[in-house]
Amino acid sequence: MTSLTGKKIIVVGGSSGIGFGVAATALEHGAEVVIVGRSEDKLKAAEERLGAGHMTAIAADMANEADVSRMFEQAGAFDHLVATAGTPPPNDPIGETDMDFARGFVDGKLIGSVMLAKHAVRKLNKGGSMIFTSGINKDRPPVPGGAVVAAVAGSFTYFARALALELAPTRVNIVSPGWVDTEMWDEIVGEAKTGYFEQMGGRIPAGRIARPADIAPAYLYLMQNEFMTGETVHIDGGQRLV
Repeated sequence: MTSLTGKKIIVVGGSSGIGFGVAATALEHGAEVVIVGRSEDKLKAAEERLGAGHMTAIAADMANEADVSRMFEQAGAFDHLVATAGTPPPNDPIGETDMDFARGFVDGKLIGSVMLAKHAVRKLNKGGSMIFTSGINKDRPPVPGGAVVAAVAGSFTYFARALALELAPTRVNIVSPGWVDTEMWDEIVGEAKTGYFEQMGGRIPAGRIARPADIAPAYLYLMQNEFMTGETVHIDGGQRLV
């Protein structure tokens, strides 16, 4: 396992949720962190929460290729890319799918990751890695309404396998979390979140819903393990089992 001290890590989606947890944990391990997000206000708030340390923030929209290219130019050479950014998924039954919303979700999650990989290779140091995020919906899709998000989440496993071969020795891996208590859940279900979490937390072997700090170590493991590539790491508290 290699040290992260002095390594530069770009965390796309680092202003909140899992990405914020990864940024905080990486800073604790001596890394230099660049957090990226669309909202300058959220980035500023994240900087204040993270406190003093070797970090910078860059505002960029991952659905805009010009923004993606500019972000990597601004960040400069780096060692690890972590992509956790996402938007609420479509949840309509397939016969009622809003195609504009579905296309927007695919563009933001999958095509956005392709753009990140395209531009990251120009600045990624030798021996570095890329880590993308899928999720439990590929294994336990909600019914009805889970087809689109399951298809997108599932595609990341094959995306990583192909890139691991194409970009070797650069390593490419996926983290697949279960439910995590992040701000996005407030946006998706609002006040009903507590009930959802109590119900699912009582079912899964871990006995509770994850916090971002529970998930962040999986990303650090993939950065530090130089023999791990083309893999999907599940960290879901056993949610796939129920």
